[in-house]
Amino acid sequence: MRKILLLVLILFLNILSVSAANLPDNVTGYIKKIFPNAEIRFDGLITIGDTIYLPLFPAQIKSAENLTIKKTEPENKKLKDLPDIVVFSNDFVLLKVLESEDGKKTVLYQEVPFIEVRTGLLPQDMLVPRGLSVPVNIKTIIGGLRIATSRDKGLKVESEFVDETVSKTVVKNDLVATVPQLKDKIFYVITCKSKNIHVIPSEKSKPEYALSMPAVPVDIKAYNNFLLLTTYDLYELNVISLADEAVIKTFNFSAQPEEIVIDKVNKRAYITVPSTSSIYIVDLPTMTMKQKIKVNGRCTKLHVSNDGTKLIYVDKNTDDVWSVELDNDYLIREIGIFPNISSINYAANKVYLASRTKDRVAIIDYATLTEVDEVKVDSKPVDMLLYGDNLYILSATNSILQILNTRNDKITATINLNTNNFATNIYRLDNTNLALITGAKAGKYFVLNLDKKQIIKTLPFDIPIGKTVVTNRIKKINK
Repeated sequence: MRKILLLVLILFLNILSVSAANLPDNVTGYIKKIFPNAEIRFDGLITIGDTIYLPLFPAQIKSAENLTIKKTEPENKKLKDLPDIVVFSNDFVLLKVLESEDGKKTVLYQEVPFIEVRTGLLPQDMLVPRGLSVPVNIKTIIGGLRIATSRDKGLKVESEFVDETVSKTVVKNDLVATVPQLKDKIFYVITCKSKNIHVIPSEKSKPEYALSMPAVPVDIKAYNNFLLLTTYDLYELNVISLADEAVIKTFNFSAQPEEIVIDKVNKRAYITVPSTSSIYIVDLPTMTMKQKIKVNGRCTKLHVSNDGTKLIYVDKNTDDVWSVELDNDYLIREIGIFPNISSINYAANKVYLASRTKDRVAIIDYATLTEVDEVKVDSKPVDMLLYGDNLYILSATNSILQILNTRNDKITATINLNTNNFATNIYRLDNTNLALITGAKAGKYFVLNLDKKQIIKTLPFDIPIGKTVVTNRIKKINK
C-alpha cells in the first residue's frame, strides 16, 4: 500500500512539474546545436522543418554534465537522422509525430516500450496536434492532458464581412509579386463588427477563410508564429498558435483588457486594463504573466519606446499623459495634459503627441518635461510611425502622410495618398524597410518604402481593415 501511495505521489509531483514546459537547458542546447532553426514552443512542442517532436519529461530528470543520446528507435541513430524515438542520458525523451496516408497522427508503437517512454509524461499545458492517437500501452504519458480529436475543427470558418463594405476601387497592374517583401506573407485582419479574424494571403484581395472568436476583437498583435488578441466583453487575452490555428493559451483578468503593444527589445507584451488602471507584462518566449503595473488613470493609446525603456500613455478621462520608466523601477512621471491624443511616439529623448482635433503634434522634451515645440499637420492626424530619424505622421481627412525629421523637428516631405477615404493606420512590415497604409473604407492599401519616402505600390483589398498584422506563411500542423 505504501508503495502505491508513493507511486501516486511521484506521478502527482511529475504532473505538477511539467505543467509549465520549460525544457532542460542542455536538451534545448543539444537540439539547437544540431538544428539551429528548430522551433521550441513555450508549451514544449518541437518543430524541426517538417518534423514534429513531443517531449516526455521523466519523473526525475537525471543530472548529465555532458548530455548524450542513450538510445534511439531505430537503433544507433543520431539526432540529425530524426529517429522516431530519442532517449537522452538524463532520461528526457523525444517522440516523433508520425502521420499515416489518411492523415492520422500517432507516435511509434513499441511492443515493449522503452521504460523511459512508459514512465514519462507530456507537458500538461501542451497543445498537441489535433487528432493525435497514442498507443494503448503508453497511454500513461498523457496524464491529465486534454487531446483534441480529429472532429475538433479549431477556429477555422468561412469568412463573413457582416455588412461591412469598402469603396470599389480600380487598381491597375498591381501585382504583389512586384513587391518581394510581401511574398509568402499572410494578412490577419480584424474589423469593427465581425467576430472573425480574416485570413488573407498577400497575393489575394479577399479572405481565404477566417478564425472565429467568441466576440468582436479589440486589438491584435503578432509575435513569431502566434497572435495575441483581446476581445470585447471577455476578460481575457488569447494566444493563438498559427501553426495549429487554435487558442494555445488564455490569460484571465479581473476586467476588460484592451490594447496590446509588443516590446521587441525585451520580448514582452504590454496589455492595458483601463478600468483597473493597470498594465500587465507578458514574457513572450515563455508566454507567462510576469508583472502587473499599477498606473494613474484609465490608460489608452499605449506606446513603448523603440529602445524598450519607456511606456507612454494617456488617461482617457483627463487627457493627462504619463510615462512609465521600465528601466527605472517602473517610476511613473507626468508629462502634461494634452487634448484628444490619437497617437504617441518617442524619439531622441522627446515625446511626440498627435492631437486629432487640434491638427498638431506637440513635442515634449523628456528630460525637462516641458513643451518645446508644436508642429501644424494636416487635418485629423490618426497614427505615427518612427523609422530612423523620420517620424511618419498619417492624417485621415485628406489621407495625407507627412514626414517629420526628429533632429530638427521640421516637416521635410508630404505624400498625398490620392484616396477619398480616411486612411487610418500605418503598419511597419517586420524586418523590412516597408510600411503598409490602410483605411477602413479605401478598398486598397499602400506600400510605402521608408528609405525612399515613396509609395511604391497600391494594392486592392476587398475587406475593411480595422487593424491588421502580417506574418510569414507557415506550415500548418493540422491540415
